[in-house]
Amino acid sequence: MIPRYARPEMAAIWSPEEKYRIWFEIEAHAADALADIGIIPKSAARAVWEKGGKATFDIARIDEIEREVKHDVIAFLTHLSEIVGPEARFVHQGMTSSDVLDTCLSVQLKRAADILIADVDLLLAALKRRALEHKNTVTIGRSHGIHAEPTTFGVKLASFYAEFERAKRRLIAAREEISVCAISGAVGTFANIDPRVEAHVATKLGLKTEAVSTQVIPRDRHAAYFAALGVTASSVERLATEIRHLQRTEVLEAEEFFSEGQKGSSAMPHKRNPVLTENLTGLARMVRAYVTPALEDVALWHERDISHSSVERYIGPDATVTLDFALARAASVVDGLIVYPERMQENLERTRGLVHSQRVLLALTQSGVGREEAYRLVQRNAMRAWNGEGDLLSLLKADKDVTRALPPAELAQLFDLGYHLKHVDTIFARVFGEGDVTL
Repeated sequence: MIPRYARPEMAAIWSPEEKYRIWFEIEAHAADALADIGIIPKSAARAVWEKGGKATFDIARIDEIEREVKHDVIAFLTHLSEIVGPEARFVHQGMTSSDVLDTCLSVQLKRAADILIADVDLLLAALKRRALEHKNTVTIGRSHGIHAEPTTFGVKLASFYAEFERAKRRLIAAREEISVCAISGAVGTFANIDPRVEAHVATKLGLKTEAVSTQVIPRDRHAAYFAALGVTASSVERLATEIRHLQRTEVLEAEEFFSEGQKGSSAMPHKRNPVLTENLTGLARMVRAYVTPALEDVALWHERDISHSSVERYIGPDATVTLDFALARAASVVDGLIVYPERMQENLERTRGLVHSQRVLLALTQSGVGREEAYRLVQRNAMRAWNGEGDLLSLLKADKDVTRALPPAELAQLFDLGYHLKHVDTIFARVFGEGDVTL
């Protein structure tokens, strides 16, 4: 977890202080349940809460104990016993370390998902505002990086809005998938702990009970969670890549906000580089890199091993912290994006009407010309326009093979930009809802 890319709220979830606080709550809630069913004295459960609940756990002391015992949960329980006193002997009755570790990880991942979902909401709000703002800002659509047909900048942004709505649904599903508790003892049989304890702890922590925990919560749940993060990161990269392309000097249809006093290069004072979206591209690569280890953690030996443990100590904090930072940065970039409609119009006109070639092709076929012949007629004039011999409309008007089927007046009508925008309202209604397609 690199501080440069860590925001405080998300980073706090993975702090040692927060981890040990969650461990304590798991143990204390379990003690309450054990007391309720008569396994341990109620006074012991009260003592755990009264003494441990007000305590500040000494991380240095826990680390000191762990260096001796070589076991993190035992080190914590030993320190807890120093705080609680004799009643601590009733803590962790019938439980195993994975009950604490896995349930804690579920709590942390659930809380992390809450933040990520809120992050996506902020990004969605920025995308919606800018999409509505530029709903009718005409720009060129590109395929293979080459001018294709007109669209609007608002439609571009609406496509990202729809994508991040899907991302939000995936994150909600991932949060649901991971929100499970396992307090089932060694190999998950509940031999030494009543299932009612698990149910009580799950309720108190806002989790569900795991159907079969086999001592650990099955890691397919975690794999699905990190896969959702990876897909979301890829959507961030798609957005970032689009902005980076649009900021290229040769294109310059939009660019990141460049603040007063900001410097783009140590050598070249004129530079205004897309550093934020380049950063987002790199961060997305890192989040995706954590998906494969999560998938490989699914296959553990028998009822459990700890080959997943070291992996999750990395990917839990790093993937969530990195994606949190990336989503917040993406929202800020979209919110402050500088858009150049005049440059969009200028770029649109650079190909001298070629963007209308398909409409001419279709009109020729509807006038009785075979499709292959119609394609040949349009393409031969389009290639001349491409080579700078004139604009497509003028070349078509001068082509007798074309005008035999389409008189010049009809040809001119085919070069109307509005034709390409007639269903923008339909697209916006699909994305944002029927009553929410204008500012």
